[in-house]
Amino acid sequence: MANGKRDYYEVLGVSRDASADVIKKAYRKLALQHHPDHNDEPDSEEKFKELSEAYGVLSDPEKRTRYDRGGFEGLDGVTFDDIFGGINFGDIFGGARAGGGGGGGFGSVFDDLFGFGGRRGPQGGMSVQTEVTVPLKTILTGGEEKIKYSRTHTCPVCDGSRAKPGTEPISCEECGGAGQKVFTSQQQGMVFQQVAVCEACRGLGSIIEDPCTECRGTGNVEQETEIEIKIPPGVDEGTALRVPGHGNLSPAPGGPPGDLIVVINTEDDPRFVRRGDHLQRTENITVSDAVLGTKRDVPTLLGDVEIKIPPGTQPGTVMRLANEGLPNYGSGRRGDIYLNIQVDIPKKPSKEEKKIFEQLQELRAKK
Repeated sequence: MANGKRDYYEVLGVSRDASADVIKKAYRKLALQHHPDHNDEPDSEEKFKELSEAYGVLSDPEKRTRYDRGGFEGLDGVTFDDIFGGINFGDIFGGARAGGGGGGGFGSVFDDLFGFGGRRGPQGGMSVQTEVTVPLKTILTGGEEKIKYSRTHTCPVCDGSRAKPGTEPISCEECGGAGQKVFTSQQQGMVFQQVAVCEACRGLGSIIEDPCTECRGTGNVEQETEIEIKIPPGVDEGTALRVPGHGNLSPAPGGPPGDLIVVINTEDDPRFVRRGDHLQRTENITVSDAVLGTKRDVPTLLGDVEIKIPPGTQPGTVMRLANEGLPNYGSGRRGDIYLNIQVDIPKKPSKEEKKIFEQLQELRAKK
């Protein structure tokens, strides 16, 4: 690997002991911010490449181990194809769709930067990311959730023309309204043509002399939008669902809108703690129940079930309720509920309780 690179953990802004989920979330956030199609900064493409290279290494357990042990020298022999080829961009930026439609998004930039194809058509709009928190019951069965977020819409005053009502855009004289200029040169008997964006109109083909005051000549305004998306059963914590065509409008005429990226969070539930497809729950019982055994109604996602706690149950015993957890996102198989049995020992027993425990202590001493 080349010298002069920044530390991969520093690039993503994570600690060296960061989990795979933390690394993934950090990359998604920064990649959205530095997407070259949607960031006008001159170094956005290089930053995006740097982020993707860091993620490609740190998201792969074998490459991350080599990097942790030997730094960049530990990655000798690893090619960029090895690094970028292992990144599942669809999983990171919404490989699972939450709605129909089509449009721009992230595919084109990966095509251009990493050699997966070529860009086709005008530049797409910028993707918008938001989050939604859903209850366990919805993750169990799937369902629909309403999402509120802000995106750009066509300006209602100028209807996207960018010009003040009553005026019209003027065709750019520099490019003849084409939005681009063609430069022709001849070398060694061969004719070369180079196409470049017209600097005068910035590729729009027209110039606004009297811009719309509502949108300040951009042709769009930001408004709150509400849509309903489908939550698939068993969706994992942190999954990014992609809703094509529901992002920001394209800055280029005829360009497709961006996508909406919805990151799924699991709502806290006082009954359970989620561990992937499995659920955990602490069940407290009395000393007498632990010694003699008991029956207990415990909650599941579909209602209470009765369990038998056998006599002599020890603190910390784990009981399993098979197939009562969440469905696996890929296979649909249900996870389990694990009950962590804890024994409540009274800190201040009553006189009667204390007398019974003293009698028990005497009986145990006689054995």
